[in-house]
Amino acid sequence: MKTLEKVSSFAGNTFAVWVILFAILSFFLPGGFTWIAPHIALLLGIIMFGMGLTLSLSDFKAVFQAPKSVLIAVLAQFIIMPLLAYGLATIFQLPAEVAVGVILVGCCPGGTASNVMTFLAKGNTALSVSVTAVSTLLAPILTPALTLLLASKWLPVSAGSMFLSIVKIVLVPIVLGIVIRLLFRKQVEKSVAVLPLVSVIGIVAVASAVVAVNTENIVKEGLLIFAVVVLHNCLGLALGFVLGKLLKLDLRDQKAVSIEVGMQNSGLGSTLALAHFSPIAAVPSAIFSVWHNISGPVLATWWGKSDEPIDPPKDKRGKTA
Repeated sequence: MKTLEKVSSFAGNTFAVWVILFAILSFFLPGGFTWIAPHIALLLGIIMFGMGLTLSLSDFKAVFQAPKSVLIAVLAQFIIMPLLAYGLATIFQLPAEVAVGVILVGCCPGGTASNVMTFLAKGNTALSVSVTAVSTLLAPILTPALTLLLASKWLPVSAGSMFLSIVKIVLVPIVLGIVIRLLFRKQVEKSVAVLPLVSVIGIVAVASAVVAVNTENIVKEGLLIFAVVVLHNCLGLALGFVLGKLLKLDLRDQKAVSIEVGMQNSGLGSTLALAHFSPIAAVPSAIFSVWHNISGPVLATWWGKSDEPIDPPKDKRGKTA
């Protein structure tokens, strides 16, 4: 078990490397990865189940301890990224399916990798975990509604069908994971250390499958999509940070808000695109998955190396001791 835990830890720490490596492999050797495509929804369900196993009631404490920060981050998540996606799709005059794909990933909740990035960036990890959990639980309602509002200009959107898809592949697995953790806490805590390995394998498989079934589309539109995805992610990170600063959150919270806004659940975006639109609509999510696992670690490393002032201890009257 210890060996498996070490492998899991290594996989989690080198997550970005595996995403990039297998994205390249699947592009040049698509035949070895296309078989995964029919199982993407199942893979995402397993990832979400693993997320549920790691959640406990304490992860939602920040919602009550710092409701302002949680509310700001969740609202920013579902306002900044969708509007940025709509603006970029319009400005760059993207083809309809690509435009919908960009908007779809923008309307998804934050990704689980954001929690790790926030920790490495010396941000407020508890806030990050709470925001990811809350935004994910809101996704069945907000993701279809926002996609319908913003993407129907390009293609017809069935918000009801998307709602059912998200409930099945996100909400049900997460709730099941939380319930199992409550019922079998000791057994779950013994195995939770290997969950990063499961998540890495699942996310890498999803990204690889999407790339594999879209090699021709990536050759044709890849450079444009890549430029839009990079702008989308970088602007999201920057605006999240600026918003936190303007609203006078402390630096640790600013970092958490920035990363939560900028890093999306691109696996969910890929799954919904394949199920409700077309393979090319999943390309922005696949590229987003690769790119934000480059930008996230780079930003986290830069922030993590910065020296932050430590507040001196205070007595019960609030005065510096």
